[in-house]
Amino acid sequence: MTAHRIFAPLVSALALSACAVGPDYVAPTPPSASSGPFISAASPAFASAPVRSDWWRLYEDPVLDGLVADALAANTDVRIALARLEKARAGLRGARADRLPSTDLSAGGNYGRLPAAQRAPGAPREDWALDAGLSVAYEVDLFGRVSRGVEAARGDADAAAADADAVRVAVIASTTRAYADAASGAAQLAVNREIVGLLDRLLDLTRQRREAGLATTLDVSRIATLRDQRAANIPQIEAQRQAALFRLATLTGRTPEALPEIAGQRAIGLEIKQAIPVGDGAALLARRPDVRAAERRLAADTARIGVATADLYPRITLGGSAGSTGNDIGSMFSAGPLRWLLGGLISWSFPNQEAVRAQIAGARADGDAALAAFDGAVLNALEETETALSNYARALERRQLLQAARDSAGAAARITRAQQREGAIDSLELLDTERTFAEAEAALAVQDASVARAQIDVFRALGGGWST
Repeated sequence: MTAHRIFAPLVSALALSACAVGPDYVAPTPPSASSGPFISAASPAFASAPVRSDWWRLYEDPVLDGLVADALAANTDVRIALARLEKARAGLRGARADRLPSTDLSAGGNYGRLPAAQRAPGAPREDWALDAGLSVAYEVDLFGRVSRGVEAARGDADAAAADADAVRVAVIASTTRAYADAASGAAQLAVNREIVGLLDRLLDLTRQRREAGLATTLDVSRIATLRDQRAANIPQIEAQRQAALFRLATLTGRTPEALPEIAGQRAIGLEIKQAIPVGDGAALLARRPDVRAAERRLAADTARIGVATADLYPRITLGGSAGSTGNDIGSMFSAGPLRWLLGGLISWSFPNQEAVRAQIAGARADGDAALAAFDGAVLNALEETETALSNYARALERRQLLQAARDSAGAAARITRAQQREGAIDSLELLDTERTFAEAEAALAVQDASVARAQIDVFRALGGGWST
């Protein structure tokens, strides 16, 4: 009967503990127009198929595959993001622990002398005093303060996981771009050195013609200027290529001298010749890590409104303790010195609740800001994707025109070679035609690099790569 009187109120309180104050979270609905196909995806360069999470494998380059794997394993930004994720998960475990009773185990002992007036008859004045006890406390989550705290911590952990995914997306894209820039730099170096070689031959021939009275010093100076200007591009391109390799080393967690030599051996720009799968707006918003992180932070801030609101109501804690005191181990475990107690505690900030209401207002403001941040993340995702798709389509159009110009210059060079073999034109005109062809090759090489970067920007905007 006594136990029933003690625990009946506890059972009743637990039955009411499912009543959590504060707003229940409802995920926001993005604008309906954002779920349809992309405006800029009408180009034949794109396909409506789902985006591949391992999009970099479309380049079919084993060296790139290895570098991406190294970056995901050793990149410092990824490691920082994973450490923050572990911290958020630890916070979630701590919030869940508030649902369990808290326990405190204590034990102590001392040896001392009591005054004669405090000594029990027949007891020694000097003796040991031992004490041990166990106390248990449990907060009845009557108004959902603990459960809302768990919701908030879960939202924080989910947001940290999405942030880690966003870092992976950025690292994969940056690694691929650094590798592509190094390869494009090697291709541009080859073309520019070819142009310089042609200009050297043209300069030598013009000097010979000047000595024969067929050209002027001005003609020599113009060609020498053109040759030096083109040669001046080589150190700049080489520096940019080296910078890309150094950046690649940092992204993969290496010092520059530790980067594998094979990483810088590719001399052909990266290119995906098939249509790029882009999916649609609904798939984009479900996949983009920044959108998912913003939604999870909104859920966490909504739960914190409930945490703050619960402080308007009484906080009930049930507890108990048991312990024993004695002069030695044997006496501590006898029936005489054993003590125990059960009880409850109600704490309530009342009637002055202005500070609590201010905290609720602050929590609601945080929720409004989180909702605005989510809306902004949705709009930013759509803007970045549409811009990347448009830039890539235009880059392909420009590349097609430059390729046509290169092909025309190549045809002119072949005709000029045939005419030179037949003696219809001199070597100076042939070299000039060859130079025009090489310049067209150089412009195409630069545009190939732009196309590669635009491709990578598309995949980064689409949020591919995080699922690995």
